[in-house]
Amino acid sequence: MSYFNVRIYGLLINQHNEVLVSDEQEYGFRFSKFPGGGLEFGEGLIDGLKREFVEECNAEVDVISHFYTTDFFEKSSFNDSQVISVYYLVKEKSPLKLAFKTKIFDFDGEGEILQSFRWVKINDLSIDSITFKTDKTVVTLLKEKFAVNGK
Repeated sequence: MSYFNVRIYGLLINQHNEVLVSDEQEYGFRFSKFPGGGLEFGEGLIDGLKREFVEECNAEVDVISHFYTTDFFEKSSFNDSQVISVYYLVKEKSPLKLAFKTKIFDFDGEGEILQSFRWVKINDLSIDSITFKTDKTVVTLLKEKFAVNGK
């Protein structure tokens, strides 16, 4: 049976024109993406995104504006669902209390599910450094909108 998998993501850009990236490992599969995740049944997009930021980043965010919604077919990497991802620009309500890393997949601890966070300059953000198809589209759009010329 095929079904839709609605996912919401937050694009958090700091004063240094860096975007927050989440590096994750689940059951041996490594990927880099933007913070966020699956919408739960009965939940609105904004409420779901705020919940995801609390769960993943232990942070409350304000949602500033819609940025992008998937406009092509994407099959999930994990199951038979069709993924529809909605991205919002967000702002933290208070400074994030995360152990920011500088290297990809620099996890603390061990286990089946691991996560770490990095700030990546939008100018340096590479399509190849982000795993999923829709996120790669968002990287291109972020660079078009926020990249600083000559830096």
